[in-house]
Amino acid sequence: MYSNLWLDEKVKDNGASVELNGYDEASKRVINALNELKTSKALSGLKIKASCSKVPALSDEGYRLAFENGVYTIFTNTDAALVYAVFRLINLIRLKADLKDPITEIPKNPLRMLNHWDNMDGSIERGYSGDSFFFEDNDIVINERTTDYVRAVASLGYNGVVINNVNVKGAACDLINERFIGKVKELSDLFASYGVKLYLSLNYAAPIEDETVKSADPFDEKVIAWWQKKMAYIYENIPDFAGFLVKADSEGRPGPFTYGRTQADGANMLAKAINPYGGIIIWRCFVYNCKQDWRDLKTDRARAAYDYFHDLDGEFLDNVILQIKNGPMDFQVREPVAPLFGDMSSTNQMIEFQIAQEYTGQQRHVCYLIPWFKEVLSFDTYAVGEGSNVKDIVSGKTFSRKLAGMCAVTNTGNDFNWTGHDLAAANLYGFGRLCFNPDLSSEEIAEEWIKLTFNDDTKVVSNIKTILMMSWPAYEKYNAPLGIGWMCSPAYHYGPDPDGYEYSVWGTYHKADHKYIGVERNSTGTGYSTLYREPLKTMYEKPETTPDELMLFFHRMPYDYKLKSGKTIIQHVYDTHFEGAEDVEKMNALWLELKGLVSEDSFDRVKERFDHQVWHSKEWRDVINSYFYRKTLIPDEKGRPLY
Repeated sequence: MYSNLWLDEKVKDNGASVELNGYDEASKRVINALNELKTSKALSGLKIKASCSKVPALSDEGYRLAFENGVYTIFTNTDAALVYAVFRLINLIRLKADLKDPITEIPKNPLRMLNHWDNMDGSIERGYSGDSFFFEDNDIVINERTTDYVRAVASLGYNGVVINNVNVKGAACDLINERFIGKVKELSDLFASYGVKLYLSLNYAAPIEDETVKSADPFDEKVIAWWQKKMAYIYENIPDFAGFLVKADSEGRPGPFTYGRTQADGANMLAKAINPYGGIIIWRCFVYNCKQDWRDLKTDRARAAYDYFHDLDGEFLDNVILQIKNGPMDFQVREPVAPLFGDMSSTNQMIEFQIAQEYTGQQRHVCYLIPWFKEVLSFDTYAVGEGSNVKDIVSGKTFSRKLAGMCAVTNTGNDFNWTGHDLAAANLYGFGRLCFNPDLSSEEIAEEWIKLTFNDDTKVVSNIKTILMMSWPAYEKYNAPLGIGWMCSPAYHYGPDPDGYEYSVWGTYHKADHKYIGVERNSTGTGYSTLYREPLKTMYEKPETTPDELMLFFHRMPYDYKLKSGKTIIQHVYDTHFEGAEDVEKMNALWLELKGLVSEDSFDRVKERFDHQVWHSKEWRDVINSYFYRKTLIPDEKGRPLY
């Protein structure tokens, strides 16, 4: 057995009665929706009436919920929307929401997706909650847990899932071949029955393995014909297959650059092949030269996505969507918003977050990421003047794009509690709710999740919500300071190692010596700051106007420089690292107060994680502070221990 996350307990029959009007009662989607209604403990004895309303204002995925004369009424335009509406109704009832007035909810983002980095041997790249529940021993697994997973993501309105790692290798190359196509179809049908579409990560270089082709050049007629034939085969077997996620020309992956072509050339070749079947190509913008000389002060990996894609605006076909990471680097705990957002008005784009806690504690530390995501989504790009927020760009609103949305690298695995840390499930829940409605507050989302997962006891809700809201700021405090990033152990990306990447060909570099630290990214440095629109360009140009939290990302600064807070950089480092460790002690104390108020198993699991986090935050504190003390010989003005 395993934890059911935030989902309601299922029972054999609760006496709920359901009346359908206008739906295809043979539809698998409706059948599953009815099963959820009839087996949900929350709906015991209730009467539900669902009508296929065909109201344009609701769109294909919106719904209207009402409570009239003792009957819960659901209006939707499609079967998929009925599934989302059913789950939302269940949760609203469990949350004791006031349903006297009708509720209309329409998802703000057309695409609301999860990306799995699961490998077919059962391992998960950057996985921190056990092994894959999709793959084992180079085969596809379909069982009760698979169904419960789809049920869980559908309950939040996710409408797409990529099941395999973007680094496609080994047996995963056969997911589009005869060896696995039958099981992929079975999975696709299961996903579709809950209103969720199945996607695969694609090996762009697959034709190289064919002796008759031996190339992946997007202009090669043999390559083009190979992909046309392959797409025809896939859709002959899986007619409602959604499409592919592609990673090319990064970290050793072959791509169009290998043949002197552009990223648009590669993406469009695949898009043309899949277009007759209604499929889409999601093309990752995580593209950069893999290796770098640490002596080179001008090459800046932060520029890569912008430099490779910006000038291609308008050249991508309509069924291509660019998947752009929230920041220019790699999911660091603090980095600026990527400048591509708002600067590609004629190209479909979606934002990529990471709820797998690769650089934020690997689900051994609690780190509620929704406040961070909210900051990114509310960032003003000034694309069409003031108020051009990222959330409106990636939803398609700003530039009137129909293919748009949000995705995240997910944090699930086959651990009992799905996410390794019981509290990490708040990120999986929270991101789904945020995709559906980016205007929800971090506090609202947290409170919903706590009540649905634990209970509505006042102390339980208050303590856990406080823990969640403290957690990301606390992690940032004891991690790398002021946006510099990357002071972690190479390869594992876990634990403090200030110089771990400093002289590496994979490095990102902080350039610390005894006087200065940081990378100069203004117009006299790498020029990264110039990629933004005004007034951002001017703001990031000078230390005086750069936000403190990004100071060392944008500028190389002396340790005695005074921040806007009034503290010097070196004192900020000392203070925040001591404060961060103290915050973890406070969060731990809040959890310990909940003994007897939450399930014993959950209490013990989280307590064990906190025991580690309390120790590890102090390790971060002492290693980072000692590193800077040894570099500068500047003591902590408060006289705390440095080593």
